[in-house]
Amino acid sequence: MRSSPPNRTARVVAVLAVLVALITGACSADGSPLDELADRDEEQELFDQADDDGQQDGGGEETGGSVDEGDGVTPTVASDDDGAEPLQLAIPDIVEEVEPSVVTVLSETGLGSGVVYAEDGIIVTNAHVVEGAERLRVGFADGTQVPATLLASTPLLDLAVLQAERDALPVATFSEELPRVGELAIAMGSPLGLEQTVTAGIVSALGRGIPGSAQSTQALVDLIQTDAAISPGNSGGALVDGAGRVIGINVAYLPPAAGAVSLGFAIPSPTVLHAVEELLATGDVSLAYMGVAPASLTPQIAARFGLEDEDGALVVEVPSDGPAAEAGLEPGDLVTSIDGEEVRSVEDFLGFIRRSKPGDQVDVDLLRDGEEMTVEITLAGRPPE
Repeated sequence: MRSSPPNRTARVVAVLAVLVALITGACSADGSPLDELADRDEEQELFDQADDDGQQDGGGEETGGSVDEGDGVTPTVASDDDGAEPLQLAIPDIVEEVEPSVVTVLSETGLGSGVVYAEDGIIVTNAHVVEGAERLRVGFADGTQVPATLLASTPLLDLAVLQAERDALPVATFSEELPRVGELAIAMGSPLGLEQTVTAGIVSALGRGIPGSAQSTQALVDLIQTDAAISPGNSGGALVDGAGRVIGINVAYLPPAAGAVSLGFAIPSPTVLHAVEELLATGDVSLAYMGVAPASLTPQIAARFGLEDEDGALVVEVPSDGPAAEAGLEPGDLVTSIDGEEVRSVEDFLGFIRRSKPGDQVDVDLLRDGEEMTVEITLAGRPPE
């Protein structure tokens, strides 16, 4: 029997090693969800060490502060409008291409990740990564760290824009389109402070809302779900497709304590592109507003309101000056669908509003006192907080 040439054997061994690394990495996510990023003492040591190395501190500004209106920024975007399938790259080639555009965001309150949006130092990350921070630093793949300033953020989307004191940066390419379920998904960031960590999986689902998240935040809806391992510290990092394009900004995961295995979530790149451009231009993001405070329909609440169905979003408050009030919605109404799209939970309701624009007219199907009815509502822009 003819033996394999040495170089072919080496290639086979290398491929097997990569597969083993991917499988073990995808099964190793643990820790606490969202912004419990790492042990606070270890994070402070990292930050203090950076100060000792002679780096200068950057001052974080108030959220929604003034934005320097220069010539603007031009992110690199990719579109599939021509109908051609983008060239698919090998995972090591993707990492080599995108890695210089993925950064670590450090502060006295924690650490996370970020992505280079424009070559003049504009970085996009999660709002919860920089929340409450007074001093910010951005660490790059070449090992350098520079001070950074918070330009603006939107907690409703959990996105923030930073200005790092460095230019001529390698800009990531952001996809203007949603990915397809089943596509390759590569998560890149700094989980638990382990910089330039790469895990891989697929796009598991689109339009996901994290169950129960609406009780604490409206940000975790209309997300990309992936089984690429995401851990504390990945927040704000890149979710990348097989063509090396950023398809999402990693934002959250469900921990093993919840019985989850590799359930991570990212904000879709089209949402990111729209939000960052508005944040840079105005310091805020224009979002659709119905004027309803929804709540999950638990069995107890269903019994209280005499409802047989436990699916839907319960209207608990209707501000008098909002679009819903003008259309006649009332507390106690149960929203079951919007424009024919079924609403089974508060997350479904918020996800639909997230995908809408001010001025859109929508048909809201609801139950009131056991009677089905449809109400037409014209969505407004969300008023200032």
